[in-house]
Amino acid sequence: MGFSFDYLFQGFSIALTWQNLFWAAVGCFIGTLVGVLPGIGPVSGIAILLPLTTVLPATSAIIMMASIYYGAMYGGSTTAIVVNIPGEASSVPTAMEGYELAKQGRAGPALAIAAIASFVAGTLSVIALTFFAPTLAKFAVVFGPPEYFALMFMGLSLVISLSGRALLKGIISMALGLTAGLIGQDPLTGAERLTFGSVTLTVGVDFIAIIVGLFAISEVMINVEQRLSSISKMEVKSWMPTWTDIKQCTGATLRASTVGFLLGLLPGCAPSVTSFVAYDVEKRFSKHPELFSHGAMDGLAATEASNNATSTAGFVPLFSFGLPTAPSMAVLLGGLMMYGLQPGPMLFVQNPDFVWAVIASMYIGNVMLLVLNLPLIGLWVRIVRIPFYILGPLIVFCALVGTYSVRFQTFDIWIMLLFGVIGYFMRKLGFPIAPMVLASVLAQMLETSLGQSLLISWGSPWIFFTRPISLVFMVLAFLSIGRGVWAQIKAKAPEVVTDDAEY
Repeated sequence: MGFSFDYLFQGFSIALTWQNLFWAAVGCFIGTLVGVLPGIGPVSGIAILLPLTTVLPATSAIIMMASIYYGAMYGGSTTAIVVNIPGEASSVPTAMEGYELAKQGRAGPALAIAAIASFVAGTLSVIALTFFAPTLAKFAVVFGPPEYFALMFMGLSLVISLSGRALLKGIISMALGLTAGLIGQDPLTGAERLTFGSVTLTVGVDFIAIIVGLFAISEVMINVEQRLSSISKMEVKSWMPTWTDIKQCTGATLRASTVGFLLGLLPGCAPSVTSFVAYDVEKRFSKHPELFSHGAMDGLAATEASNNATSTAGFVPLFSFGLPTAPSMAVLLGGLMMYGLQPGPMLFVQNPDFVWAVIASMYIGNVMLLVLNLPLIGLWVRIVRIPFYILGPLIVFCALVGTYSVRFQTFDIWIMLLFGVIGYFMRKLGFPIAPMVLASVLAQMLETSLGQSLLISWGSPWIFFTRPISLVFMVLAFLSIGRGVWAQIKAKAPEVVTDDAEY
């Protein structure tokens, strides 16, 4: 299971065959397209194409599926930046910063920084995957339900930071998100709650419908109300980032790559979670935190870097122990089983050619995605020049198709429209939207790990403080909450002016 350069070189010799290069390129293209289209996401893209790969050899098929996965992480930033439609929960912080930059005429540099940060993070993560997969995978398996609850609780504590100065409104937004995430069945007992007798609500509310409604539909409503579009009035000042932008984002990219990769090793810690964590970490490190939510290029770089680092890190527990860290990885696990490949420590021993060929293809895929995305920046930037009376209906159409394609339920469209109205009023009343998104994503994972932990401890909450790793996360969560509350109090405290101040 250990690393050997011979294995890696052998993997490159397999990955660089014309057949595997072709399927890697197809996967990167489809993944980028899947990421650009709101609501579809890598899970649907892989699941739809998985049956079609049965005619391919196992190595080519998994290389293409993996390329779709991390290609979708690249493509997800495009619509988030250009038209404020995050197709995935992980793209919400991207939309928060990228769309503000687009309104400032910097859509081109924002898209370029997103592509560069994704490439750097993806490459660094593949290097880490190559050298440290066995050791890092062993670290991942020490996490039990208490550790996951503490980690998710720490993620939820980021609401304080995401709320800005509107702490009470942020908490209300979080409560609405948690309520939406709890609709359906209890993950442990299967009991129905908040369904009001509706069979449709039994399966719960899909968070993609929530996200698309909160961002895309509310954005259209705001522009219709104003009878003009901030989109169509955007001026494109440049297409590529400056050296200042690149230097400003270098540290953010490296930090977010580290955070995204380490958290991505943990089952359940998908890019939708790590992007918010990396975004919050960067806000704390930034020399200008006041620019966050108003067009901070380093905040954008942090989000995109963490996305791709997390997607790459998920292959460590998948290959080493057969543990999928996200729904996309669960679909890939099904693909491995379909070809008779049993993930686990013996996979590296019995099928080294396959494993190292897939790892080598990730190096190649990252270069392909950079080459594919950078030339398209000019094309994506031109979208902001389309008049709103044309772009608005296109946004609504894409939102409808994307939302419906997730579960093929008309009910999800009504949920999307409902949350579009909710998002409209939240914007008008100054409620932050990010806490609602984060809470809706974390709600079920938080509840599941809490229930499992209390079953283990016979109902005692002290289990979260008696295990070292969960204790560390709980302390960090309370410190984050305390720091955020203190910052709120300090910001609202009146300044005391003394007579000496005049001199």
